[in-house]
Amino acid sequence: MAWAKRGCLLVITVLVLLGAIAMGTGAFLYYKQRQFADAPLTPSAERMVIAPGDGFNTVLRKLRQAGINEGQDAQWQLLARQLDAAGKLKVGEYALDATLSPRELLTRMRQGRVVQHRLTIIEGWNIRQLRAALKRADPLVHTTDDLDDAALMERLGFGGQHPEGRFLPETYVYQRGDTDLDVLKRAHAAMEKALAEAWDARADDLPISTPYELLILASIIEKETALASERPQISGVFARRLKIGMRLQTDPTVIYGLGAAYDGNIRKRDLTTDTPYNTYTRSGLTPTPIAMPSQDALMAAAQPADGDALYFVAVGDGSGAHAFSATYAEHNAAVARYLQQLRQQRTQETPAQ
Repeated sequence: MAWAKRGCLLVITVLVLLGAIAMGTGAFLYYKQRQFADAPLTPSAERMVIAPGDGFNTVLRKLRQAGINEGQDAQWQLLARQLDAAGKLKVGEYALDATLSPRELLTRMRQGRVVQHRLTIIEGWNIRQLRAALKRADPLVHTTDDLDDAALMERLGFGGQHPEGRFLPETYVYQRGDTDLDVLKRAHAAMEKALAEAWDARADDLPISTPYELLILASIIEKETALASERPQISGVFARRLKIGMRLQTDPTVIYGLGAAYDGNIRKRDLTTDTPYNTYTRSGLTPTPIAMPSQDALMAAAQPADGDALYFVAVGDGSGAHAFSATYAEHNAAVARYLQQLRQQRTQETPAQ
């Protein structure tokens, strides 16, 4: 009996020791897993891409190729199961940096928090400038480089529509895999929305009859001044001229009509040579917009400022501001001041002999 009791005690002791060892081992492994999951990574690459069809083992191999050597494969696989990420990582491009832990990285991939790229359409750009910017954008997928403007609008679903002025100046966010058409569709929809809002808010006595005419007028206003505060005043000048049948006589339309022939200077012959866009030789609006107008320019075109000014000219002090005049005599005096200011600036810039 004594021997049997001693044997039972021995077995119990062994079991207790084995349990303690198991618990200790489990605690140690848990600690190591936590330590791995929350420690900073040390990648050598800045980004990696999960492609369609990539399984977790492929993703793990790409992480190794990106210089992430932390953790055993089994630890990554266990962490993926713990985060419910195994088989659920989203396709896309992901940033890799030393602030991320394995847990944070897999969580990003599980949630699809991919790298965001940006393309900004600048206020006043024309369609040639916009298409050049799209062509330079990386990693945007280029599908329209070989299309002319008509084919481009056809591909967008707006066949027969002139592309000038149709895309709202704004910053558009895209991700790897998006195409230039994706960005253009969003910019076109944004312009349609902004134009509709401006048209709905238009003044009762506005001397234009369609939203497209409003878009044309806004594009001319956009090119006439870089100062948002002046746009309603310039819109007022143009609205009053349209009401009395006076030609707009605005240089930006002439420049647009010259196209590639414009060399940075407007000459007298340019103002007198007739083109569809020469508002010195033709009355009314141009046949199409001449640039991409901003939302501010659209609202200025819809709500011109009150006043009696029919003329404006640059002040010439470098501020971009204009002097507004109600009569031709006042305008001539403002032009004379501008020319005097210009001569003074040139004299100051000319080095002494």
